[in-house]
Amino acid sequence: MDYRLLGRSGLKVSALSIGTATFGGDGLWGSTDVADAQRQIDLCLDHGVNLVDTANGYGGGKSETIIGEALTDGRRDRVLLATKVRFRRGPGPNDEGLSRWHIIRECENSLRRMKTDVIDLYQVHQWDGSTPLEETVEALDALIRQGKVRYVGCSNYSGWQLMKALGIADAQRQQRFVSQQIHYTLQAREAEYELIPLGLDQGVSLLVWSPLAGGWLSGKYTRHTAPDSGRHVTGFREPPISDWDKLWDIVDVIVDVGRSHGVSGAQVALAWLLQRPAVASVIIGGRRLEQFEDNLKAMDLRLAPEEIARLDAVSRPPLIYPHWHQNWAIRSRMSPAEHAWHDQYPNP
Repeated sequence: MDYRLLGRSGLKVSALSIGTATFGGDGLWGSTDVADAQRQIDLCLDHGVNLVDTANGYGGGKSETIIGEALTDGRRDRVLLATKVRFRRGPGPNDEGLSRWHIIRECENSLRRMKTDVIDLYQVHQWDGSTPLEETVEALDALIRQGKVRYVGCSNYSGWQLMKALGIADAQRQQRFVSQQIHYTLQAREAEYELIPLGLDQGVSLLVWSPLAGGWLSGKYTRHTAPDSGRHVTGFREPPISDWDKLWDIVDVIVDVGRSHGVSGAQVALAWLLQRPAVASVIIGGRRLEQFEDNLKAMDLRLAPEEIARLDAVSRPPLIYPHWHQNWAIRSRMSPAEHAWHDQYPNP
């Protein structure tokens, strides 16, 4: 297992981490119980995984409860626990959002459910435009000073929202985000426009959720073998697919590269992410132990430069404004964070 520093902190996280959206679910994501959760966690621990990611809304809080039950016999001391806050957790007007009231109450609820004294990484799960950002940043800083949280991160922020939060934290000398948990795959590379250069420049590492695009990039489905059951045929919308032909073109290359290595398409998609700049950890999940066993093997797969070039070429997003203008006009004055992405595009 490879261990990578999380942002500008001294905390090292495993390059692969375990996602727990299936824990205690209603069947849409999965319905992993305590016994199965313990088996999945033990398998990941045996492979060197040290980060367990959840959220207070997964399974209506059941995911955190199952984690608390599963991390017995010294397992808690071997893992870093990450959870999230933001979405509705009750019927009242203050039972959602990122107000000081909601953040602190939900942190204490998460601590109780997970049977722990401290959350290693506490993440705001989405933007809240109704709460002053100063209030959110101060509440997170207070939790760190109280010893209830060790590090803080965000998830699903846009570039300007993340930069504003970092600016407020710096101006108020409060704890800044060390990570941003984002959706980033060969099928969805929009984060390269703003979020990833921002992370490289500001020292905010990436944690990647749904790295297989909800299963579309696993190699199980092709343009000739689309799913006939499961969440993708029941109206599930994550991730949205706007260009099916492009998706299948990407899958074709994934499957071909996987065939040349004798590995699954899932391993290829994960290996591509593991070789991207700023990625600290890729969050893997599954309903079955076999899925974890296969995904963990991605750590052993090193894609050759020509294979990465093939995957990049078939999945590269177009340059949108102002990036195409900057690419044409200021290449000689770009920072390393900008070069990390602009250099993959031809310079006219």
